[in-house]
Amino acid sequence: MSDDAKPEPKKGGKKKLILMIVGGLVLAGGGVAGGMFAAGMGLGGAHAAEHDDPEKPKLVAREHETIDPSDARKEVGSFEPDPKRYKPSYYDMTQAFTSNLRDTDGIAQMGLSVSTFYDAKVLDGFKDNETPIRSAVLETIANQDAFVLQTPEGKEQLRARLKNAMNQVLLQKTGYGGIDNVYFTSFIIQ
Repeated sequence: MSDDAKPEPKKGGKKKLILMIVGGLVLAGGGVAGGMFAAGMGLGGAHAAEHDDPEKPKLVAREHETIDPSDARKEVGSFEPDPKRYKPSYYDMTQAFTSNLRDTDGIAQMGLSVSTFYDAKVLDGFKDNETPIRSAVLETIANQDAFVLQTPEGKEQLRARLKNAMNQVLLQKTGYGGIDNVYFTSFIIQ
């Protein structure tokens, strides 16, 4: 018998280690994929789970135009739709607005119309909430300076402020804005 005989090293030790590491990674990856799927993200990421919310207003394309898919994914009122691609709908507020102006004895009287590039949900929400919208409009007008309103820039600033005030009320009451433009149908400062 020889004392020089050495025990043979185990075969496949490295293979087992590699298989265990790969197997662990596969299990971890499967767990992450399962977690994403369970969270509603699917395997394609967050956009894969997006679906049309039936309550969300939809853009209305002009004849012979299509809705840009990137626009359809954006929040209502978070961007300015392309007026060449989308069709506006208008609503004329039948009662004029009369308000005192800030720091003067002057008053402003104006008629307003609004437009949206979205479907009827926006204008229906607008009509349903016209009383709080009128209140926000009157507060906005009352905070204006008569001298500024006599300039084209002042009128443009007022239109932007009115649009913002209306969309804030809509957002609060309906969960979305959607008024894209405000128009003066009459405008008098005394």
